[in-house]
Amino acid sequence: MWGVIGVVAVIVIWELYKFLGPAEGVVIWAVEGEAGSGVIILPRTHDRAMPHVWDMVARLFEPTSGGDTPALWVTVAQAALVTLGIAAVGWLIGVIVGALLGLAMQRWRLVEWGLLPWVVVSQIVPLIAFAPVVNAIGNQIDRGGTPWPQWLSVAVIASYLAFFPVAIGVLRGLDAPDRIHIDLMHTYAAGYWPTLLRLRLPAAVPYLLPALRLAAANAVLGAVVAEVSIGMRGGIGRMLIQLAGQASSDPAAPWGPTFGAIVLGLIAAGSVALLGLWLKNYRRGEATA
Repeated sequence: MWGVIGVVAVIVIWELYKFLGPAEGVVIWAVEGEAGSGVIILPRTHDRAMPHVWDMVARLFEPTSGGDTPALWVTVAQAALVTLGIAAVGWLIGVIVGALLGLAMQRWRLVEWGLLPWVVVSQIVPLIAFAPVVNAIGNQIDRGGTPWPQWLSVAVIASYLAFFPVAIGVLRGLDAPDRIHIDLMHTYAAGYWPTLLRLRLPAAVPYLLPALRLAAANAVLGAVVAEVSIGMRGGIGRMLIQLAGQASSDPAAPWGPTFGAIVLGLIAAGSVALLGLWLKNYRRGEATA
């Protein structure tokens, strides 16, 4: 219910600002008599910049490009399925890599001291600059004789955003058991692996589930940005760029794939939440995302 209230609040704020705000937006530091001077801190409110919400919704049921083309929502759904499949592969790669990194950092403190700063720094690299590099490497591998489809480059880029929350969640989760419980395992002469499987992993579930949900949303974001950066066709990212180029004549159209990308992130994060039903006995005191 709170989610629905939040969506309604955004719609109300959007329409109120469109009704009350200036047509040329809110500008600061403008020099009198100089057109185009100043900095716009709030957007313009005319229909080309801010179409009404009901116009955006109505546009979803109109042909994508006129004529006999499918309705916009159908095209968005088809592109979203492509992006969702690629994001799922990226999420899986990110989970495997992040889990291995988190496990290694928890097992050996020297690895944590040396690796954790680089894991954090990796998220500072602009994805829009990193994506063409990965695509170029993939093209070289493909030319070398090993098949490397373009969608795999997008999946690798998506995994780059997905592995970080998993690595941190695994590290913090495996450290979650109380010292008294670890000492109890030692009194049973339990080695590292029995302790990991019977104590540390169950105790890590309240940290892992939020990390996996965040990784799923990040994978969708990475896939969309990668599609835009390397120009991959068929996904929702490329569709967003194409319709944004027509925004001056069809301002409501780019909001179709925008809504599609938002729904994709919600579906990805919500799908991971299904794991919580299976692991419900281990979710006491779950850390909030």
